[in-house]
Amino acid sequence: MRFRDDARIDSGEVQDRRGGGRAIALGGGGLGVVGLIVVLLLNVLGGTGGAGGDAARELGPVLDGLQSGERADGSQLADSCRTGRDANASEECAAVASIQSIQDYWADALGARYQDTDTVFFSGSTGTGCGSASSGTGPFYCPADGLVYVDLSFFQELRDRFGAEGGTFVNAYVLAHEYGHHVQDLLGTEARVRQGEAGPTSGSVRLELQADCYAGTWAHHATTTPDGSGSPLIESVTQDDVDAALDTAGRIGDDFIQRELGGGRADPGSYTHGTSEQRQRWFERGFDSGDPQRCDTFAASSL
Repeated sequence: MRFRDDARIDSGEVQDRRGGGRAIALGGGGLGVVGLIVVLLLNVLGGTGGAGGDAARELGPVLDGLQSGERADGSQLADSCRTGRDANASEECAAVASIQSIQDYWADALGARYQDTDTVFFSGSTGTGCGSASSGTGPFYCPADGLVYVDLSFFQELRDRFGAEGGTFVNAYVLAHEYGHHVQDLLGTEARVRQGEAGPTSGSVRLELQADCYAGTWAHHATTTPDGSGSPLIESVTQDDVDAALDTAGRIGDDFIQRELGGGRADPGSYTHGTSEQRQRWFERGFDSGDPQRCDTFAASSL
């Protein structure tokens, strides 16, 4: 994936809580891949769309730091991430630009129903409206404060621990999945899922697969979604990019994680995100159609 060199990047959609030696915070739910591994290893749960928030709330504000609702200074990020050229040269700037594109897409797709929200970059741990969150939680969306949270080291974790190909488009897929949860929150879908649900046809799985599908619809429109200048921020998405995203989706399915990183046996009764095949297929469904209406996993008789 490549951004238009002369595009202007808006870093105002990111709160940068990294650095400064702060012990900052832990939260609600989304991709939750690292958190799922931790659960499988009998440690701390990382949360999904709405169903994973219980564990985070039980942990409470374990760490001191920025309080929920408090913004961090983003001037350093604004200075370094100004143009598409910066995004093409820097992983963190690419993340900022991807967030801009994702929100531009949803603002166009949903009109007045869409409300922009920030992504919080943090390092180590941070406070959220869902409780406290650590890097081990993985990227997530917190319905309580309506923010997306990500420790950017997760992208390296995908490559090192999961063996994913990685890359700018893969990182954007992860972020688009979390913004899919934001869309679900705005549309009332997230509230339909009972917290703690698990199983192959559970509301939790349907929520996660729909977020994957929503990520695919953004990807379908990525090179045609205009920025503030009226031109697309992203100028190219290749088949290799899409293949890398599908490879990643295959490595963050419940079955793959449980077999490869959680003891060697898959337990469908504990699924909260869907199988590798399901995650790939629903992303492809969104990517091929470009239509969020095709992402209604809750109406699907078969996932």
